[in-house]
Amino acid sequence: MEIASYSLADRELLEDDGKSLRAMVWIPPTTIVLGFSGTLEKALVVEAVQRDRIPVMRRPSGGEAVFLSPRMLCISLSRSISRIGSPYPFFRQVNERIIAALIRLGVETVAMRGISDLAIGERKILGSAIYQTRTHIFYHAVLNVKEDSRLIARYLRYPDRTPPYRQNRPHDEFITSLHAEGFGNGIDDYRRQLQAFLAAPIDS
Repeated sequence: MEIASYSLADRELLEDDGKSLRAMVWIPPTTIVLGFSGTLEKALVVEAVQRDRIPVMRRPSGGEAVFLSPRMLCISLSRSISRIGSPYPFFRQVNERIIAALIRLGVETVAMRGISDLAIGERKILGSAIYQTRTHIFYHAVLNVKEDSRLIARYLRYPDRTPPYRQNRPHDEFITSLHAEGFGNGIDDYRRQLQAFLAAPIDS
């Protein structure tokens, strides 16, 4: 199975252009993205991926493999930095903005869990990863608006590293969507609200 180079809509944000902050909220095509060190055999149910002809790419950031579809939203930010430091303050600041945007649309039960997840109760709705160079930091995340978690379980194996709150649950018992939790806003409503909340400068 071929693993393509990363070429999704936020590819340009991986390069530092000297701007203090660039933010993009976008609807992805159906694809699977491996983390920098992920392998096909460990990360994917290869037979299902091949049978359904799902394209596979590799991103430069770490973390586990993700399944993307047009029923999800991708959130990407890039900011120039003066030195490499811990990514966790940036994770926290961006995720707090996302929570604020969701609250504005009536999603008042979402909270940060694990290192950088967002969850409703004990079920994950957003995962994220960060890539850093000497000159900039790049954050990208996937928000599950209305994709069926059983489809995610069809293509992705149980990951090697999981947060304690997962409690060994398979994908379809661990991941949920805003739609499944009863929040009926359209995907464009979420996209517009997130873009507005993420456009303002973020503290260093």
